[in-house]
Amino acid sequence: MNRPVQPGPAATAQAPGAAPSLVQAPPGVAARTLPRPGTGLLLLLLGWGLLGLVVSVGVLPARAWQGAGVGLLLLMLIDGARLLVAATPHVTRRLHDTWPVGVEREVVLELDAATPVTVDVFDLHPGGWVMHGLPRRLRLQPGKLSSVGYQLRANERGDFAFAGTHLHLHSPWRLWSQLRGGGQAQPVRVFPNFAPLARFAMFSAEQASRLVGAHLKRRRGEGTDFHQMRDYRVGDSLRQIDWKATARARRLISREYQDERNQQLVLLLDTGRRLLARDGELAHFDHVLDAALVVAYLALRQGDAAGLLASGGDHCWVPPRRGVAAIDQLLRASYALQPQAVATDFLQAATELSLRQNRRSLVMLVTNLRDEDMDDLLVAVRMLRRRHVVCVASLREASLDAALADDVHDLPGAIRAGATAQYLQQRAAAHEALRNHGVMVLDVACEHLAGALVEKYLAVKRDGLL
Repeated sequence: MNRPVQPGPAATAQAPGAAPSLVQAPPGVAARTLPRPGTGLLLLLLGWGLLGLVVSVGVLPARAWQGAGVGLLLLMLIDGARLLVAATPHVTRRLHDTWPVGVEREVVLELDAATPVTVDVFDLHPGGWVMHGLPRRLRLQPGKLSSVGYQLRANERGDFAFAGTHLHLHSPWRLWSQLRGGGQAQPVRVFPNFAPLARFAMFSAEQASRLVGAHLKRRRGEGTDFHQMRDYRVGDSLRQIDWKATARARRLISREYQDERNQQLVLLLDTGRRLLARDGELAHFDHVLDAALVVAYLALRQGDAAGLLASGGDHCWVPPRRGVAAIDQLLRASYALQPQAVATDFLQAATELSLRQNRRSLVMLVTNLRDEDMDDLLVAVRMLRRRHVVCVASLREASLDAALADDVHDLPGAIRAGATAQYLQQRAAAHEALRNHGVMVLDVACEHLAGALVEKYLAVKRDGLL
């Protein structure tokens, strides 16, 4: 649904994929700087100086140089006055209210001027975002709407604002230029990348699971609900055949089952220092949050309830709820979460989850596990396993695999490769210790996290572990 963004407090975010909204910016509302000499004026002054040299050698009379100076002064005054009385162009900015992190989108600026004017346009977008297409020079004509578009990519989530627009106006004869402020401040919210969620809506839950790289296994038969009777198909097991229905229908009839519904999934996300590491432009936590939303969305599509607990740095608790519409609540509650440079207290997180979540659930803890975290994590996992099924997903930095793959040609390279191999060995030992305590462990890189979480979630459902 479209709606205009009003000035003042940040507007409420729209649902993912909403159409662009319109912001009207009254002209002349921002401060302007003093006029500055333009390139044309500097060239005229240079020419006047050269004329003075010619006069000094007696080629021309002195009155020629003086007359040229008076004429130049009149030109400067007239051109400067015309610039000062010119109205600031009216600026309208078109953009989406909600942005997905890491995705490039277009912003369109529309300008309307009361008098002909040449202007250089630069939009004051949030700092640090990747931008292409500005500044741009436009020749504005009265009664004619001019537009300029540029590409912008947000590389962080949270609340941001466009501070306005810088308009560098040029005088009619290009002797002066003046910087003016136009447009209007506008809030914008940057969410996790919800594009995959919109794409998954067009597919069934099973097809969407394959899209994220999950490898689906055949149903074992336990832990499933009866769905319907149907004709026998090649590949059905004899245990699926309903012999009474077969006798009545005089053809083979099989029972069809579906995964148990109304189960609980809780995503326990680490927002501590471990998730500050980056692979590319995005921090590990951005990859974690994107993957968490994907598996939550697919769980909701399966009829299960999905919730989220973030602990360590920023804190957030969303109790498990059913229905596909619950993904909007997860998006709005988690979009501003950021990892902090603090050590995560896994025992505290497990205690809070145990107090808040009484019903047996699949708890997916996503972190970057180090061997020094093991004592605290083992105690936390043992506490959670009294009631819940626990899966720990440990992110692996892409730089580790790259360091091992590099050829070694010198002593520093050998030391780096040996230290990396030792670190990975300690990491594998920590994972094995968790498996020895009956915990499911995923050792996965960022790009494969979503598929691994979905695959494990479906495996737990199909094996009837809940």
